[in-house]
Amino acid sequence: MMNFITKSLAIEIENFVSFLNNDCGISTLKSFTKGAFVQNRNKIKPEVFKKLSSIIIDEFYEDNDASVKLWQGFRILAVDGSSIALPLTKELMKKYGETKNQTKTSVVHGRVSVLYDALNNFVLDGILAPKSVGERALAIKHLAYCKLKDLVVYDRGYPCFDLIYEHHKRHVEFLMRVKASFSTATKEFVESGKSSLVIDMFPGKNTKIKDKEYDRNFSIKVRMIRVELPGGEIEILLTSLLDKKKYKDGIFKDLYYKRWKVETFYDELKNKLKVEHFSGYSDNSILQDFYAALFVSNIQSLIVNDIEEELQQENKNTKFQYKINTNVSYGLLKNRIISLFFSDKDMETIMDELRYLFKRHLVPIRPDRSFQRNANKYRNRIRPKVTKNQKDAI
Repeated sequence: MMNFITKSLAIEIENFVSFLNNDCGISTLKSFTKGAFVQNRNKIKPEVFKKLSSIIIDEFYEDNDASVKLWQGFRILAVDGSSIALPLTKELMKKYGETKNQTKTSVVHGRVSVLYDALNNFVLDGILAPKSVGERALAIKHLAYCKLKDLVVYDRGYPCFDLIYEHHKRHVEFLMRVKASFSTATKEFVESGKSSLVIDMFPGKNTKIKDKEYDRNFSIKVRMIRVELPGGEIEILLTSLLDKKKYKDGIFKDLYYKRWKVETFYDELKNKLKVEHFSGYSDNSILQDFYAALFVSNIQSLIVNDIEEELQQENKNTKFQYKINTNVSYGLLKNRIISLFFSDKDMETIMDELRYLFKRHLVPIRPDRSFQRNANKYRNRIRPKVTKNQKDAI
């Protein structure tokens, strides 16, 4: 399940057994049928991959103080959601719900939400839920994985009093983008022309306070910040960082931009890790593949973080800064990720081989490049299976 099952299951089984016998020295392993694999995978809880991820992430943060990237002492975490296509089965339709696409055909989609360390490129928490569950509800669940000196960044679909209250209760800082029409206070702030303003925020008129820990008289201090975009558009940010001397107004535009890393992570998850190429049709199989993909992503990030200091030294004498080719790196993990667990070789030897291979495939970072986003690009036509500048690596 960790070895990128993207081909026919029969082919993947034969290749897997051959690799373990010939490369890992487990000569006693015999081939097995597809049915045997399916029956035995049902005995494994998907949460095992979440546990494996938590182990490597905890070790990274605890043992690598010098390597952990922070912003003014904070971990910069980003929350964002997306949707993924699921197989059309009765079991999945019952759990995740049925929707219609543009051609009125029945489809099943799940809502994905991740809590992502935008500076160190780790998925701290991932959730696959029915589309009926809102992004804000999933964001509140992610807060269980946050701690003091975390700053969580949200897009403009998330801001609400309840989410801000949950941050306030846990003493976790936040930065949220809001529409100018978000509230009367934001409208007045835009008209005032001020660059920032600290206000007392109360629950809105439409906020449901039944069974809440607060009433309509409860308020939370938040800071509004004006950001002017190149096209003249005004963007409003809300934050719990109230100290104007310590956190100048001008730093928040770049700080908010750091959440873009969670957007690029979804490109990796769908287009490089092929998370929608599920290896089974049961809900258990779907969750196994989903959490296994997050685990492999974290392993890839662990290796990349390990060699990033070397790259910084080597980039000093080059025209461009260079980074690891993410797509190729996932392809190089095929089979080698199994070697980490089963090979007779020393684990550090395998890691050295991966570091060497990763560094052989670098791509330049071209600064100040921007492309206009067309949200309706694929609304009325089929999305290409392979983009012209990227071939499948797994």
